Amino acid sequence: MNRTVEDRVRDVRRWLDAARAVYADRARLTPSIAASTGLSIEGVTLGFESLELDATQQQLHALVAAAGSAAHVHVILSANVFIAPLRAIAIARAAAPRVTVRPSSRDPTLASALVAAAGDPAVSLAVDAEASRTTDAEASRTTDAVPASAERIDVYGRDETIAHVRRLARPHVVVRGHGAGLGVAFVARAHAGALETLADALAADVIPFDQRGCLSPRIAFVEAAPARAEAFALALHQALGHRGSQVPRGYLTPDERGEATRWRETLAFAGRVWVGADHLVGLDASGTPAMTLAVPPAGRHVLVVPVESALQARDLLAPIAPFVVSVGLRDADPHCLVAPQHARVASIGAMQHPPLDGPVDKRSL
Repeated sequence: MNRTVEDRVRDVRRWLDAARAVYADRARLTPSIAASTGLSIEGVTLGFESLELDATQQQLHALVAAAGSAAHVHVILSANVFIAPLRAIAIARAAAPRVTVRPSSRDPTLASALVAAAGDPAVSLAVDAEASRTTDAEASRTTDAVPASAERIDVYGRDETIAHVRRLARPHVVVRGHGAGLGVAFVARAHAGALETLADALAADVIPFDQRGCLSPRIAFVEAAPARAEAFALALHQALGHRGSQVPRGYLTPDERGEATRWRETLAFAGRVWVGADHLVGLDASGTPAMTLAVPPAGRHVLVVPVESALQARDLLAPIAPFVVSVGLRDADPHCLVAPQHARVASIGAMQHPPLDGPVDKRSL
């Protein structure tokens, strides 16, 4: 039977109902999610506030249009952002009358809770026994449990994992990959008088998920004289410190700590660094493109870059533009020169709350 657009919207709304049920039960789920993700308890509590609980009819129609169509979609989930399973499953369900979901072995809690709450016979979990026993070599197992009937695989995670799935996918199976990405912010000269307010709003975008998601801002361009950019960096340091005292950062892996140390040392040569208990803010004082491309690692690290214009920011961003998923502005102007065509544009302070209108990462569309 052919599913109409309204059929698909109705099916997605069922998952929004499930999300509201899971959100109401979040206190019970939080300890398990904290243990599996490494986030603090407070970090998980904050992360739940980004869980999509509703959408307008227009947004759901946009999601259906972006979802495509297949008889069976298999979803392979990442552990980077624990609320991501809802959107991933909703898109797959909009596309297909049958969906199988492989949760990340490192973060299965929310996906399992959503599937249980939805009670949707069209959606089932596909968890192989080996994946449930170990957490390493994730990429080598991603296709182990792909059902033979799957016409499309939606895979979320590392670029290496996506490439692995593409290599091993059966002929004629469509693979939609959603890989590594980051957010950037642009503070226009016209808003230079509101630096403290904007710094606090940006801190609100940095804190969730300890900056591991593709919406998390890691670079902030400030269209102002270097002294004003330095003032913004200091204000951001203070805002992250205040918010971090309320929502402590969770566990960083040895690799993440090593990346943070190397990034800090890189900045020490031609910039300035403010170090907090759970964050680091760097200021590019070199005036050279090479420094601005020292992209911070995850873990609440932000690089502030003074620029003379939006055009200069766009030029400096060009080498990493393919990885930019979200751009934050004071006023969410979708025609901002800084934003790559594929990027979401949001107001600073709302970068972690995109509407449920399709994939967060629009690069694959």
